[in-house]
Amino acid sequence: MEKTQTLEEFYKSKLNWMPDNLQKEMGHFNVFRLDEFSGPKAKILPYSRKNYYKISLINGHTRLFYADKTIEFDTSALLFANPQIPYSWESDAEQQTGYFCIFTEAFFNQFGHIKEYPVFKPGDNPLFHLSPSEVDKISQIFLKMLQEIESDFTYKYDVLRTLVLELIHLALKMQPAKGSQYNESNGNLRVSSMFTELLERQFPVESPGQRLKMRSPVEFAGQLSVHVNHLNRSLKEVTGKTTSALIAERVIQEARTLLRHTDWNVSEIAWCLGFDEAPHFVNFFKKNVQLTPKRFRQNRDV
Repeated sequence: MEKTQTLEEFYKSKLNWMPDNLQKEMGHFNVFRLDEFSGPKAKILPYSRKNYYKISLINGHTRLFYADKTIEFDTSALLFANPQIPYSWESDAEQQTGYFCIFTEAFFNQFGHIKEYPVFKPGDNPLFHLSPSEVDKISQIFLKMLQEIESDFTYKYDVLRTLVLELIHLALKMQPAKGSQYNESNGNLRVSSMFTELLERQFPVESPGQRLKMRSPVEFAGQLSVHVNHLNRSLKEVTGKTTSALIAERVIQEARTLLRHTDWNVSEIAWCLGFDEAPHFVNFFKKNVQLTPKRFRQNRDV
């Protein structure tokens, strides 16, 4: 798997230039036509994580590699990518059309917590298939972005933030976020949010020398200064899942990614994911995926 791509590397590899103010800004935003990056001479996007957020409108037959999944679509789709999950795509079309915008988390500082939206959370569906009318509506938003970013309006970045949020809310209306109605106090939500942030902070695993520091509910509860039973009740109320289940899901997701996109051996992956013995990891993986790590790595269709 390619190393995490930075914004600087994106500009150098795709455009061979870099905005003068990239290093100076507290946050960054830009928008492009996908046509400029596609075609017979276009570089294939490497499978990797990026250190920025990206929203793409993709038209035409496309094969998406996202985390440990492969998703194909024939018409148009809206894709939300975040810094935690590696992805890539390839198209059969001679000239792929669409738009995409890229931005950092800092671009939304003091304007909300962009990573809290379901479209950017690991485990949620990042891809939304679009009808012709939805394609037209979303294209108009991207066209407004292109027009706005070229303007000399003093508050244009406030307008651009609003347009990004409009894309997010359109997607959420297409597929409402799953979950229970929260009748408890905001305490459960706060504990759940803190747990998710603590869990995600351990990822991505990008080298064989990196190891998860926490893998048990007790360890997370201790770090959050709450009783493990309180943590479990809060997560169950908010997500419908236990602490152990949420940890296992995230570890399995990373395990599948590492098995598929690195050449590390099973023992190295097991150690990185917090297992002292490789057989324990093999049993854990087989229980959750119904395949051994070796069989999973051999079977590219899974």
